[in-house]
Amino acid sequence: MNREKSNYNLLVVLGPTASGKTTFAAHLAMRLNAEIISADSRQVYRGMDLGTGKDYEDYQIGDTVIPYHLIDIVDAGYKYNVFEYQSDFFKAFQDVQSRERFPIMCGGTGLYIESVLKKYKLINVPVDETLRESLQGKNLKELTDVLQGFRNLHNQTDTDTVKRAIRAIEIETYYQDHPEIEVELPEVKPLIIGVNIDREERRKKITSRLQKRCEEGMVDEVRGLLDKGVSPEDLMYYGLEYKFLTLHVLGELTYAEMLEKLNVAIHQFAKRQMTWFRGMERKGSQIHWVDVLDPMEERVEKVVRMLES
Repeated sequence: MNREKSNYNLLVVLGPTASGKTTFAAHLAMRLNAEIISADSRQVYRGMDLGTGKDYEDYQIGDTVIPYHLIDIVDAGYKYNVFEYQSDFFKAFQDVQSRERFPIMCGGTGLYIESVLKKYKLINVPVDETLRESLQGKNLKELTDVLQGFRNLHNQTDTDTVKRAIRAIEIETYYQDHPEIEVELPEVKPLIIGVNIDREERRKKITSRLQKRCEEGMVDEVRGLLDKGVSPEDLMYYGLEYKFLTLHVLGELTYAEMLEKLNVAIHQFAKRQMTWFRGMERKGSQIHWVDVLDPMEERVEKVVRMLES
């Protein structure tokens, strides 16, 4: 691809969990002499590998390992946030460009993706103890209803626990009270590619992948994190796998109960991801969808033609 002739300086590959987006992004990176910048809110954590779906082998095409960024950058137990992601993304973005490589953002965390594409006005929002006290006792649905009154920066995709929802309200309240905040960010001219996967095919892949990761030692991974001193509360903060696996390790769920509840939760999560992406389209983001069942080479060439057009 002749980058000088392209109108784009960023390729975005998004899709729901188990859609094969990382493999697709890696093949695109191979073709474009590119590097991948992850947009996954949990793959930033070291030691959380099976539970977050870090399929490192997806970044290897033949003998070539595709460079990737924003994976394994903080310790488990840390509360990484969208403010830090936006800042870290643009550092990686400029680093990749400085080496005359092409940046590819790849992931399924809609909030992280939009924080870059929409250049959200983000700062390191301080804790508001008074606000937190006023929200104590509210359940997740009630907190989500409170969030609906804001500018829809957050939704249930990334606020799937009470603690996350309270923090989201805290951030939104701060922005509302400080309209003077200005943030200078580099210009991005993105081509957004969505990986489309049939709902039934997605369901089969999610269930199969969950069983495989359990067999590979996902329960032992959580037990090991607890043994290293990560608190159960901190692990459950990350939601999905870590919530239900921690409850199982603590003896509050049997293995079968954990597997059943987690399987349902991941299906619901994938549905929320697609709802977010459709919402992006309604708000003006043009997503070009490619079918996961089309041959890889055909999909890659289709994207290359779009970049050059």
